[in-house]
Amino acid sequence: MCGIVGVVDYDAPAEHRRDLLQAMTDTMACRGPDAEGLWFGRAAGLGHRRLSVIDPEHGRQPMTAEHEGRGAAITFSGEIYNFRELRAELTSHGHRFRTSCDTEVVLRGYLQWGAALVERLNGMFAFAVWDEHSEELLLVRDRMGVKPLYYWPTAAGVRFGSEPKAVLADRTLSRRVGPDGLCEVLDMVKTPEAAVFSGLVEVRPGQLVRVGRGGVRRQTYWRLEAREHTDDLPTTIGTVRDLLADTVTRQLVSDVPLGTLLSGGLDSSAVTALAARSGPVRSFSVDFRGAADAFASDAVRREADAPYVRELAGHVGADHLEVLLDSPGLSDPAVRSAVLRATDLPPAYWGDMWPSLYLFFRAVRENVTVALSGEAADELFGGYRWFRNPLALRAATFPWLTPGSARYFGGSSLFQAGLLDKLDLDGYRAARYAEALAEVPVLPGESAPERRMREIGHLNLTRFVQTLLDRKDRMSMAVGLEVRVPFCDHRLVEYVFNVPWEMKSFDGREKSLLRAAVADLLPRSVVERVKTPYPATQDPGYEGALRAELAGVLADPDAPVLPLLDRERALAAAARPTGAVSRPYDRGSLELVLWLNSWLAEYEVTLDL
Repeated sequence: MCGIVGVVDYDAPAEHRRDLLQAMTDTMACRGPDAEGLWFGRAAGLGHRRLSVIDPEHGRQPMTAEHEGRGAAITFSGEIYNFRELRAELTSHGHRFRTSCDTEVVLRGYLQWGAALVERLNGMFAFAVWDEHSEELLLVRDRMGVKPLYYWPTAAGVRFGSEPKAVLADRTLSRRVGPDGLCEVLDMVKTPEAAVFSGLVEVRPGQLVRVGRGGVRRQTYWRLEAREHTDDLPTTIGTVRDLLADTVTRQLVSDVPLGTLLSGGLDSSAVTALAARSGPVRSFSVDFRGAADAFASDAVRREADAPYVRELAGHVGADHLEVLLDSPGLSDPAVRSAVLRATDLPPAYWGDMWPSLYLFFRAVRENVTVALSGEAADELFGGYRWFRNPLALRAATFPWLTPGSARYFGGSSLFQAGLLDKLDLDGYRAARYAEALAEVPVLPGESAPERRMREIGHLNLTRFVQTLLDRKDRMSMAVGLEVRVPFCDHRLVEYVFNVPWEMKSFDGREKSLLRAAVADLLPRSVVERVKTPYPATQDPGYEGALRAELAGVLADPDAPVLPLLDRERALAAAARPTGAVSRPYDRGSLELVLWLNSWLAEYEVTLDL
């Protein structure tokens, strides 16, 4: 796992961009704390920061190779889980390897198969290959978008990097944000390729981008397809189990310490239990100091995680560590600044879950370098309430933005009505929803209810899950931790996407199919547990700190967010007393204003509204 950057300039030798490439590479130090490297060709320069996971001694990058007179260079981030099989195949074609790492397999795979290599890869990845013969750059991102990749086309080539900050290290590029960009910040739509900053583009999951003298060309190499599901229920359950077991086994390969992230829910427990079948496992959970004694159930979280975590860890014999956080840590300005630097954007959704995840990952990184996570299971198997809420299913918008769910994802109540009217958030959301629906594949003969559930599944797998993967990647890589996501294995995703909804929910509950596939591995209490989200602090001290910070912003005449706010409402929010128990899912507007103010200031953003 690493950070990658690069420049292509067809008008000048790439060596002339050495200082720029070094500056871009330096921004990726957190993603790759173990080593760095630069490489220059005639018109291209590649940079790399390395987190050593496989073949730490020999896998330095950027890496070059030649085969049958053809040469190429690569800067790679991620993990290829089938690299050993590909290595054996490439060896049969005459390739001779200098290392045992997956990066060289990808590079030699390109020399053998060209861009068609991507169709053979199983893993999470973002990489760039420079072909010295054709003088073409190839940018590639994995199918589910686990690893990020951004680029900015220029008149003479391109700038690219794992994160926006790497590209924006080129100070000749503007930091302007237009109406559409601000809508992306304020609303939970996560439009593919949209990167908020005007001129910046995110490589879409399942996409490759070619950069040549003629400009930029985009090509989709993978998308979800509609296929008839012919397996019966027992066969389907068995197939899910086999695919998940194989995926977890593949993702346990590492030359550095590895563990699992455990919440006591079905998803992370399944991953931990499957990992434990291959040998001793270390697991990690997160909670808040005093939460066990002061926990108060609400509409989202009915019970605390800790009892389930402990039972599962004992059940599989895991070496478990419970990480406890507190409100002073979550509201620490240094922590919040680190979160913002990691995201390059206001972390508008889920509020305190960003700093808490950062602190959790920081503690995990003190013990292991790689961790497996249960993310994406809810999107794949139908774990959220909106999969079963008739109002959400009938609504002509993203199901998570319907009444009952929308308040969990930010809030615009403290902004000026005139600003919101000008942005037309409702119109922007409607346009993005229409685009998303148009992408859903059609299965001839499918009933209307099944068609709608296919749409809901597709929206979750192409839009909602991207916000979770983005949060996971930024917070983990900010501390040099690699987090792998078995439920994003494309073979599992392709199979489960096409399972009819009546089979996915055959017992009338959420994630019926997954529960049946792993029930024999888990304690009965975990198998029967109702879906519970990542924990949010209920300590009123945290909300009090937010309100105090808002009061400070309102008192600062130079605060960049002030022109966007409804001052009377903001003053009332700052003065409002906090109850005995904080309501974590009602803090969205507070969090959004504060993150937005910090972002506008630290990134010197110009709003073109």
